[in-house]
Amino acid sequence: MRIPALALLLAASPSSLRSATPEQAAHAINTLGLDLHRQMPKQGNLCLSPFSIQSALAMTYLGASGVTQEEMARVLHFPNDKQAMGESFAALKRALDEAREASVKAVADAKKYGGPSEVTTLRVANQLFGQKGHAFRQPFRSDVEKHFAAPLKFMDFSSDPAGARMEINDWVAKQTRDRIRDLLPKNALTKDTRLVLTNALYFKASWQNEFYQGYTQPKPFHVNGGKETVLTPTMTQRSHLHYYNGRGFQAVTLPYAGGRLHFLLIVPDSINGIANIELKLTPELLLACAHAEEQYVLLDLPKFNIAPPSLQLGEMLQKLGMTTAFDIPAGSADFDAMSPRGPDDYLSISKVFHKTFLALDEKGTEAAAATVAEMMLTGSGQPRKKPLAIKADRPFLFAIQHAESGACLFLGRVTDPR
Repeated sequence: MRIPALALLLAASPSSLRSATPEQAAHAINTLGLDLHRQMPKQGNLCLSPFSIQSALAMTYLGASGVTQEEMARVLHFPNDKQAMGESFAALKRALDEAREASVKAVADAKKYGGPSEVTTLRVANQLFGQKGHAFRQPFRSDVEKHFAAPLKFMDFSSDPAGARMEINDWVAKQTRDRIRDLLPKNALTKDTRLVLTNALYFKASWQNEFYQGYTQPKPFHVNGGKETVLTPTMTQRSHLHYYNGRGFQAVTLPYAGGRLHFLLIVPDSINGIANIELKLTPELLLACAHAEEQYVLLDLPKFNIAPPSLQLGEMLQKLGMTTAFDIPAGSADFDAMSPRGPDDYLSISKVFHKTFLALDEKGTEAAAATVAEMMLTGSGQPRKKPLAIKADRPFLFAIQHAESGACLFLGRVTDPR
């Protein structure tokens, strides 16, 4: 008998350990993000938060043991060393905190010299909701608290799973300023739920150099890569930007206030070339785009707003090879490091839910994400040269990245900006 027992909503957290670096976490985040992106529908707008997804799964990984731990490490691109993984995620969270602080200085300087007017908001929150009376191992609780700042709050799923669902959804909505609502669908939790690991991510930032609204005007866009076009509000900017010319695409990064976070835009050379770019995009290419040299660019970028419905990622993770965590075959799930595993009483993952929001305009970007992995308790200056022209007038890819590590907070595709 399989009983819903654990759900995860994704996030990140601080750590007191100062020796680790964000690069290992960034590589895992981007690699899994691309793995999942390639399994999504090939048409239509798309937005994921690789950072959110990996953060929640990383918390789950801290509770895995044996073959399940080895399997999760392989699929999630984690080291088999849990502490090294946790410390790298904590280092990335510190780097994101520093990026937010850099925006504070940039806005203060802007009052004298001009520039961004709004400080970056970057909120990463983690929370564990556990069944009161259930035995959770103290080392697991300590590691999740240390690396992900995720405290444990005891709930009574047994008597009121519907009320617990509402409380968790309300917590997510509060953390994301109501951009992510109803993440856990009806009946996602039952009286046999034992633990919900929750992450919520909220981001709002001004461009370092805002687009002048007077230059925004309707321009043609090749919806879904077709020959016919529709008019869509398109922003224009001339600026020095990091520019990368790849095989079959151009990429440019637009910095947010403070310069440590940026929006990566990837535009295929051909109108219908986005599918080929998605196939060959790698973590190394994402990092190369983040670290590209500056060029003088004339950029056309449509305004857009994406709010896709909740996604279920469980089957995709299983296709990538993460099966024993879902108790496939029966009896194989091993989360003994999270909760004592008995012969007929143990935890396994059942479902993974993910939801995002992203809006982009002349001022900057607002974005939010949350993820739930539900587990089961199983019985049994003006330049002189001409600028490079980049027109995002066709389906394109985008990411919101931490500039130094290349870690993607968000990753997606726009085929119709309307």
